[in-house]
Amino acid sequence: MKKYLLILLSLIVVAGCSDQTTAGKDFPSENIEIIAPASPGGGWDLTARSIQRILASNEIVEQPINVQNKPGGGGEVGWRYLERQNGHTLSVNSSLLLSNNLLGQSQLTYEEFTPIAILATEWIGVSVRKDSEIKTINDLTKQLKKDPKSLKVGVAPGLGNGDHLSFVQGLKEAGVDPTKVDFVVYDSGGEIVTALLGGHIDVVTTAVSEAKEQYKAGKVNILAVSSDKRIEGLEDVPTWKEQGIDMVFPHWRGIMGPPNMSENEIAYWDEAIGKMVQTEEWKKTLDNNEWNAFYKDSKESMKFLQEQNKVFEDLLKDSGLLQ
Repeated sequence: MKKYLLILLSLIVVAGCSDQTTAGKDFPSENIEIIAPASPGGGWDLTARSIQRILASNEIVEQPINVQNKPGGGGEVGWRYLERQNGHTLSVNSSLLLSNNLLGQSQLTYEEFTPIAILATEWIGVSVRKDSEIKTINDLTKQLKKDPKSLKVGVAPGLGNGDHLSFVQGLKEAGVDPTKVDFVVYDSGGEIVTALLGGHIDVVTTAVSEAKEQYKAGKVNILAVSSDKRIEGLEDVPTWKEQGIDMVFPHWRGIMGPPNMSENEIAYWDEAIGKMVQTEEWKKTLDNNEWNAFYKDSKESMKFLQEQNKVFEDLLKDSGLLQ
């Protein structure tokens, strides 16, 4: 009897190991979905579509890959959708995942999802229409110091994200009270640039990549960028620091999966994304969009998110957005 039980136990263990191996080999077994939790045209959408294109064109992922735009709630709609999916669905994320929760605007935290990678940082620009009377960042800060409500400042996709907080930090360094400024929130960077051109707002704070095309077309003027030095290809655009305001602020984007992903699934995406960031196509995408390489794998991403959560909590308190 004892011998029979030992044999049976051995068969169960072997079967379990066999199932784990098969599960690893079988993943992915469905179409892949990448969520851009905002409208088409903005930075999240561009990131999602770049990942889709490069994974497919380099045959890193064999399954069909679709991008789904799920705008609303500063990412909330897309991330709530991700929460109910399996490891075949990923979503672009950014610091807004942290600040939404810190500000009490969402119950979701970074801990509820599976970090896959931090992909890149990008620099943030402050732009006005070309015909604006505001010609420099100092013109802007002087006017806002005199009358904080005199200008409408567009930001997307929500207050407390990197685009917003970089501007807040710059204003505070310049002696402007950011809590009195009239911010207008849009769903995406593409929308706020359109609103700027249409005269609905006076200023935008957004990723440089989202304003670059209209800048090159001579329709907007980028007053300052949040980088530590001038950006290649935009050498005529000064930094905040060059104009006497001590502010440098990177803005990162990453990608995450749903809760409770298996180790096999995480390992698959670690390998796939790790290969993607080494391709010439990805490096060209970084260059074309003024993004900086900032790759971190799944384990490094978890540590980074923990650190960033503390940084944003402190910054939100300093900015008056969090008591």
